[in-house]
Amino acid sequence: MTLPTLCEFVWVLARGYGVEAGEIATAIRRLVDSASVRVDRPVVDAGLVVFEAGGDFADGVIAFEGRRLGGSVFTSFDRRAIEMIAATGAETRLLFAE
Repeated sequence: MTLPTLCEFVWVLARGYGVEAGEIATAIRRLVDSASVRVDRPVVDAGLVVFEAGGDFADGVIAFEGRRLGGSVFTSFDRRAIEMIAATGAETRLLFAE
């Protein structure tokens, strides 16, 4: 299962259907624990940490992948994403739209 698919899954359930975060996290865990599903589990777990702390699943995925690929700074226009990722100990930079 691709990571963009999981990010969309979370977004649709949360925003489109109003499913609670705890139910979404449980659904993701059940899905990725299935014997027939292959996924990059450390990335999914990183997304869930941020998501369950009140942030966006995709931001957790992006931050983890960026660090794993050698990036040193998580950068975003999203102040909330910056706060959530900074709370994990990562270096962050908030961009400002002008």
